[in-house]
Amino acid sequence: MGLMKKSPAWRSAVAVQIALISAIAAAVFMGIYGIVSNHGSNGGDTTAASEQSSAGGADGSGSSDAKVEPFTSASAGSCVTWDINEDGSAASFKEVECSEQHRFEVSTVEDLSVYPTSEFGPDASRPALTRQHQLRDELCESATVSYLHSKWDPHGKYDIASILPPESAWNNGDRTLLCGLQTTDDHGVPQLTTGNVEASEQANLAKPGECLAIDDQQVPHVVDCAQPHQLETVSVIDLGKKFPDAYPDGKEMDKFLSDSCTAAAEDYLGGEEQLYQSTLQPFWGTVSEESWNGGTKSVNCSLVHARDDGGFSSITGAATGGRQALSIDGNPPEERPERNPIRDNKPAP
Repeated sequence: MGLMKKSPAWRSAVAVQIALISAIAAAVFMGIYGIVSNHGSNGGDTTAASEQSSAGGADGSGSSDAKVEPFTSASAGSCVTWDINEDGSAASFKEVECSEQHRFEVSTVEDLSVYPTSEFGPDASRPALTRQHQLRDELCESATVSYLHSKWDPHGKYDIASILPPESAWNNGDRTLLCGLQTTDDHGVPQLTTGNVEASEQANLAKPGECLAIDDQQVPHVVDCAQPHQLETVSVIDLGKKFPDAYPDGKEMDKFLSDSCTAAAEDYLGGEEQLYQSTLQPFWGTVSEESWNGGTKSVNCSLVHARDDGGFSSITGAATGGRQALSIDGNPPEERPERNPIRDNKPAP
């Protein structure tokens, strides 16, 4: 379905709201791109989750046996995975093909026994989490970006992380440190993924039909649409198909996203009239040149309701249920003036 232009009254009314939305787009949607990736305030927890996941031993028992072998035999380009028990401990650590589901892609392997101090000698204790984070920053970040041939979006869904051997293996002399990439949930738990990171879309995207609530730290979380939220995802727009050769001009990119997101919102709700009656507005993210060069080419198109003060209203209910299913800041959607439906850029007779 092609884009149907708004009537002058509708266009002018929305223009003010879109301007308000655009003013906060960068702050909010940089968070959207980092949905549950925790690159910001929770970055340490992301790595900690991975490091702690191996602390109980490869089989969750704390024993050191042949099951630990995939950990020490992994090399750059390997993918490893493990099960997560109900108590958060790890089980069945193993190496798998990257085309299979896995939780971690290895970018480099470091032998801490040759570290240029005696810090990790035969009698040394396994480093605490604070030191593990320092080792990640010191040994993993540069090596991982190099492994990806600089194709890493620091605002995307993949975190640079590290894993140390479980306590039992460490005590038996294993000083292997795995550096690599993973994607996590809200709690920093490494999630299952497939494929190599360098060949993957790195944008952290919500799925069409999902609703997102933005917390006090401006971090979006997927919630049931019956719960208060600020955005309802309409579609994913792949900018790489429209601009395959190079990072696009900002105005050209925004024009394409405006047209594409508006058309997608109309398709999602069943037509331009349904979008008008919902009182919601199309909202799209942007991609910085840094993120583009790092592998992010897609953005979410969503529906929002903008407040006059520049913020987002709290919405409950799914927009697909019509205006009768929606509540805006605790109230029914405002009444819309009657008008002729829009057809081919002109009001119908």
